[in-house]
Amino acid sequence: MQLFIRKKQVPALSRLLLSFIILFTAYGASAQSILKGKISDPQGAPLVGATIKTDESGGTSSDANGAYSAKVTNGKHKLTFSFTGFETIVLQINIAGADTTINVTLNPSSGNTLKEVVISTGIRTKPRTITDSPVPIDIVGGKDLASTGQPSFDKALEYRVPSFNTVNTPVNDATSLLDPYEIRNLGPSRTLILIDGKRKNPSALTYIVPSPGRGEGGADLSAIPIDAIDHIEILRDGASAQYGSDAIAGVLNVILKKKSNYGAITLNSGITGKGDGGRLGVSLTNGVILNNDGYINYTLDLSHIGKADRPGIVSAIGEANSSTGFGADINVVNAYLAKYPTANNHNADPEKTAGKFLINGGIPLDENSQVYFNAAYVAKKVNSFANFRTPYWQSTDYGLLHAAGTEYIGYGPTFEGDLSDYNGTIGIKSQKNGWNTDVSFTTGGNQQLYTVNNTINNSLGVNSPISFKTGGFSFSNNIGNIDISRKVTDQLNIAFGSEFRVERWQLIPGDTASYSGGGAQSFPGYQAKNAIIANRYNLGGYFSLDYDVTHDFLVSGTIRDEQYSDFGNTFVWKLSSRYKLLDDKLTLRGSASTGFKAPSLAQLYEQLSTPAVSGGTVITQGLVNNISPQAKAIGIPELKPEKSLNLTAGVGVNPVDNLNITLDYYNIKITDRIILSNTIGPGTGPGAAGLDSVLSKNHIAKVIFFTNGLDTRTQGLDFVASYRNILLGSGRLGLNVSGNYTLENKNLGTINPPLIEAAGASVINANFEALLLTSRPKFKYILGADYRIGKWSFNANETIFGPTTFHDTDNELNPNLNVVFKTKGVTDIGFNFDILKNLTFSGGVENLFNVLPKWHFVAPNAAGQAVLADPAQVLYNTNGITFNGRYPVTTNNGSQFSQLGIIYSASLKLKF
Repeated sequence: MQLFIRKKQVPALSRLLLSFIILFTAYGASAQSILKGKISDPQGAPLVGATIKTDESGGTSSDANGAYSAKVTNGKHKLTFSFTGFETIVLQINIAGADTTINVTLNPSSGNTLKEVVISTGIRTKPRTITDSPVPIDIVGGKDLASTGQPSFDKALEYRVPSFNTVNTPVNDATSLLDPYEIRNLGPSRTLILIDGKRKNPSALTYIVPSPGRGEGGADLSAIPIDAIDHIEILRDGASAQYGSDAIAGVLNVILKKKSNYGAITLNSGITGKGDGGRLGVSLTNGVILNNDGYINYTLDLSHIGKADRPGIVSAIGEANSSTGFGADINVVNAYLAKYPTANNHNADPEKTAGKFLINGGIPLDENSQVYFNAAYVAKKVNSFANFRTPYWQSTDYGLLHAAGTEYIGYGPTFEGDLSDYNGTIGIKSQKNGWNTDVSFTTGGNQQLYTVNNTINNSLGVNSPISFKTGGFSFSNNIGNIDISRKVTDQLNIAFGSEFRVERWQLIPGDTASYSGGGAQSFPGYQAKNAIIANRYNLGGYFSLDYDVTHDFLVSGTIRDEQYSDFGNTFVWKLSSRYKLLDDKLTLRGSASTGFKAPSLAQLYEQLSTPAVSGGTVITQGLVNNISPQAKAIGIPELKPEKSLNLTAGVGVNPVDNLNITLDYYNIKITDRIILSNTIGPGTGPGAAGLDSVLSKNHIAKVIFFTNGLDTRTQGLDFVASYRNILLGSGRLGLNVSGNYTLENKNLGTINPPLIEAAGASVINANFEALLLTSRPKFKYILGADYRIGKWSFNANETIFGPTTFHDTDNELNPNLNVVFKTKGVTDIGFNFDILKNLTFSGGVENLFNVLPKWHFVAPNAAGQAVLADPAQVLYNTNGITFNGRYPVTTNNGSQFSQLGIIYSASLKLKF
């Protein structure tokens, strides 16, 4: 049987998510036949990647020649043929046991383009298109993430989402296991991560080192395998009313692949232009379509990234200086550096090995209900390095780390981290009598354990081990959700629901040798006396209403109440609206909401204080938890939730088919922002007597702690424009431009306890304030193009990273200087070639022009300008912030993009 269709006027299916998602044919239990054909445009040109769906499977897509084929069971079927920017055709056919050919011509849509559908993010009632949504939402396809060539999900996001930033720091320690990330410069803990609409567990680690994200923690995004992702939905607006804590900056919802009955295995490789940092990975995805529209998918991802080293040439003058270095004899230093110019230091990217597994599926119970599930596990090992201990830094290793009779040249401690992360959800969705019900249970956890090797504990001398288990952290949560919605009338939709969450956090102590005395060199272990297990629960409920006043005018509102076992009740709300004009070609939208972020269990209970002896008395120093006697003595109040007021206003324009432009303004005020404090110790000023007296009476040397220490305001603009399906020769071109610009990220006021305020001290200093507010790019723009012709596809992206500002006074930087990283552009190119129908080769070059971060000193006042006029002072400050040249590219605190330079990548994908 052969059928030819040419259709001129077929209504488009709006609200249908279409991207370059590859779906293959379904199979059933009964007899099957082959359905095949070709999809083309009115000029006869093949449409590559058009979607063909049957009523019993996830469908398939057309190849480089526009051809498709699928296995279908014999009998009656409904077929849907669609392609972004073209009219959709729906056919009813009967397969009678013979192979069937159906060739289809799709016509460009007129007036209404196929629009991407927001499945479940920020919308508790019915799904809406991006234009219909009253708040800004971005959709990024899994294929777009894979095309970056980046080795992990978080790194791919950095080159696809302008407001998303993440960079590894040069001195890694525990941060090497997962890099701090953030949206809109608001820290990792203010973006809520969801998987298929359900909350993902955060990491057990809270960053306490001086790096972006200090004092906070986020979910391990790198644990999510890219090949398991259908697309992501990014809500760039406060959403605490819908989802509860942590959604102040926005929500990132990972939508997993569904109904994929094909398999694919992908081999990935890459290497830096320096010949190190080699990447090797294999990813297997497979799935089956079950009878009655059920499905199961799984992804297995194994990867290894070799160490990349970018050591700097060390300054002898800096090493000999007692402030920036060790006060060593300059002749001794010169003699050592003549042999080892880098002081044997390692600097750049650590070695990483990871195994990731994810499975998800759905099984219908009847025509109105379905059981769905997903589960994921990742095991990751990271081998990093601490600073190399030179002989003039550590004069001996007691013969433990070098062979007898050989020269002692120092030693390099290693830092090894073992991370495991898991999450899973099972639930039932049903539709009955107009009510939509979703009941689910979610669990998740994260554990990190640290080992320090090739080092010693000086206090143990010749009896010291050279390998130490230094402890770590673990976190777990269990969550129950009930979500109910109903379309009450054609104009009114309601939704309500509840969430119950139980959390557990643990500080795991190291072995005794790792912390006794001075502890293991480079990373002392966590002391047994600081070990703790903390628990809490919370119960929340929400009610949401969407009212379409007219077809064009929507008003939406949500309220939420949360009750926490450890600090009580919080109530938040959200109002949003949109109005469409000019036959939906212009959309005005805006929202106002309140939000909150609950203090994490680590922020409440983590304690890393150590005892020290002074004047015959044991004194406390280090991190004391917020409820400790020391914190109470200083007058630190117990932690309470951060509160926010979010305002957004935007415009969306669809002047012609396939062209979409949005511009959104945001204004986020956070009160009682939780920070990790500056070090508080005895003062020297005239008002310090009261604080000094309290510290002395309570045997406190110097401590840091978590506190509600700041009020801040963040303002900015987000811009997104895309033009798809541009006919160019025999191929199709897509263009996109997006950007984020921070207008203001400002400290509105520091909240100092009275005793600290009276002493002239502060819970935050200029160094930490810069890490909090200006350590991410002032702006970031992404310009992209993709072109597909025949068996080839090409893509190019230019990512422009704006300036970042640091004020690193903790590392001898003059207080009248700032460190500013200059605006730089990174160019990435890539291509795909379909060798065979089911075999694709991909290649790419990241950072094509080998652009590296570049910093310079900026003097905001006359005193700073005088420093810059003196070469000796410039050298002194340079040595201070680069550890005497060990970190010349990134300084101690990191930069706005990677220092690895050019990276070549290639992959081979076989579909079966």
